[in-house]
Amino acid sequence: MAKARDIPGLTAELSYRDAAARTVSVRAEELFDHAAGVLDTSEIERVHDMRVASRRLRAVLEIYEPCFPRKPLRSALDAVKAVADALGERRDPDVQLAQLDEFASAVKPADRPGVEAFAERVRAEQGTANRTLATALAELEETDLRGRLAALVAGVEPDVQHDEEAA
Repeated sequence: MAKARDIPGLTAELSYRDAAARTVSVRAEELFDHAAGVLDTSEIERVHDMRVASRRLRAVLEIYEPCFPRKPLRSALDAVKAVADALGERRDPDVQLAQLDEFASAVKPADRPGVEAFAERVRAEQGTANRTLATALAELEETDLRGRLAALVAGVEPDVQHDEEAA
């Protein structure tokens, strides 16, 4: 699993709003960074890493909800949930196929055709889930989720009292 990135400058002295802006920014970038190659069914850990990144982003959006305007936050959160659902739909057959490959190598040669027939059904599910994921990723691009998240972060007003104390 991909390790969560550190949040630069995140300290206990930051205001809740400043922490929100920094954290959401980094978690959003993680999500988009993991999108590269995620549709490649031979690299199943990419799906897992992006799914974990989507869950982390969803969590911080929910935790820092009071810091953001309600309507744009809800819209962004809905988009993150949709891609997380698509990632989960794709992840399930990925895991099943990996386990079936292990199982097939452990059974008697006479039983392998049955295992392979079942694996073909799971591969078909994986293909369907991959098309669903491709649609979800295209939707993120079309609706500019990256830009919408950046706008949420940019819209967080700095804590004036904290900034004055730092000066």
